[in-house]
Amino acid sequence: MFAVKSHLKVFSCAATFGVFTKEPLERLEAAGCEVWVNPTGRVLTKAEILEHAYEADVAIVGNDDFNGDVIRRLPNLKLIARHGSGVNNVDFSEAKHRGIVVTNTPDANIEETADLTFGLILDLERHLSQMNAELKDGIWRKRAGHSLYGKTIGIIGVGRIGQAVARRAMGFGLDILGNDINPDESAARTGLIFTSLNDLLKRSDIVTIHTPLTQATENLIGAKELRMMKDDAILINTSRDGIVRHSALTKALAEGRLYGYASDVHAGEPPKHSPLFDLPNVIVTPHAGSATYEANYRMGMAVADNVIAFMDGCVPPNVVTSLGQFYSR
Repeated sequence: MFAVKSHLKVFSCAATFGVFTKEPLERLEAAGCEVWVNPTGRVLTKAEILEHAYEADVAIVGNDDFNGDVIRRLPNLKLIARHGSGVNNVDFSEAKHRGIVVTNTPDANIEETADLTFGLILDLERHLSQMNAELKDGIWRKRAGHSLYGKTIGIIGVGRIGQAVARRAMGFGLDILGNDINPDESAARTGLIFTSLNDLLKRSDIVTIHTPLTQATENLIGAKELRMMKDDAILINTSRDGIVRHSALTKALAEGRLYGYASDVHAGEPPKHSPLFDLPNVIVTPHAGSATYEANYRMGMAVADNVIAFMDGCVPPNVVTSLGQFYSR
């Protein structure tokens, strides 16, 4: 049990908390929390976190970098409430050392991320963004793309989001391959067949990444893996930047050894301009997998559940006890 506190100072670094939907913020205030929110509408710098969160008992964290130095310099911090599922941006070891509780919202944006994944697949395979831009510029050009029906999709990381992608793939008539270090045999209900990473890369027309960024998955897809893929295959990453080696990817795309790439995740938010952005067969979105009103409502309410339970001296419903606890996402 945690110590009961009648009042908590809460700072939300998460730029979308209380913006798309006000109910979670109102719940915290009604429970007796003093809440102030990120005034910038973007990921905060280290200096901004330290300035705004210095007196906070609770930090609601989006994709902000809560490294060890940040955590050590926030003297009152008792709870880090992640507004999202992944906690790779939180120094879990330092938090544990300080006795700081870490929570997340693991189930709030599964379907939305899977939706965006298929939106990116359709955009790449049918050149939707290109044709939209051309037609608005007065250019009438029908670009030939690829049909999805009867093709093979390979899902790297068959956790909650990966299985949601597999359910959608069924509706498109795709054959489904999967790779995961801990295969969940219940995924077979979607027609998914588990196989090795190498076999998945060689056989798939679409490869989509839904595994977390860990020491085991950093640069998981490099030059060797890209050479295994079909020349007309596409690669989708809505998981984490760092899983794909950018230098090898840029070369493969420029040389025509990959049909296209789409990513919702980047190194830094906003990221610095990358050579990838200049390639016509690349689509990038601003980490928008959970950017729906519904997903933000669920994430916000889950954050409120965690904070209020902590304030009441109860174990929050979504305590993260180890970094491997909820991965494979």
